[in-house]
Amino acid sequence: MTLVTDVTSRKAATEAPLIDPLADRWSPRAFDPDAVVETETLRTVLEAARWAPSANNSQPWRFIVARRGTAAFTTIHDAMAGFNKEWADSAAVLIVNIAETADAEGRPRPWARYDLGQAVAHLTVQAQHEGLHTHQMGGFDAQAIHDAFELPGNQEVVSITTLGALGDVDQLNEVLREREVAPRQRMQLEEFVTVGR
Repeated sequence: MTLVTDVTSRKAATEAPLIDPLADRWSPRAFDPDAVVETETLRTVLEAARWAPSANNSQPWRFIVARRGTAAFTTIHDAMAGFNKEWADSAAVLIVNIAETADAEGRPRPWARYDLGQAVAHLTVQAQHEGLHTHQMGGFDAQAIHDAFELPGNQEVVSITTLGALGDVDQLNEVLREREVAPRQRMQLEEFVTVGR
């Protein structure tokens, strides 16, 4: 079987027009192991997260940012599930996404995970605008990361974002390569939007 290996453009076939960073965004596993995200660009991506909306402007997001080649990157990578370990080491940056679930006085922040999700979405769209790609992951040992970075009890490790430049899909194993080039699919709007009667 011959696989399509040109995955530089995976523009979504949308039902309504979207801005390019949204239509062009997808989640690759093939990252360039030599690419570097410049400090200014990384700050811009994180600035987008900073300006996400949050309940009562509580801004309950925290991030651990680790560049490839650092001890922090290795610590995060070591906590990943085997499937993610196979490809995530090529990303230029790993970002651990953390929700602060209670404030300094111990009052619960019930929307913290939701607000973190918005911040990560902002980060993702800005990264796409900057010519980078992201891939969100849930396959990892959250407690291992929490312990390794000595996070306080009110901080919950929710997800990890890989950040970097596209790499060569042929460097992936066969299973990952097939996923990389598979057609993009989404439900139709009518399947998840209910119009009030």
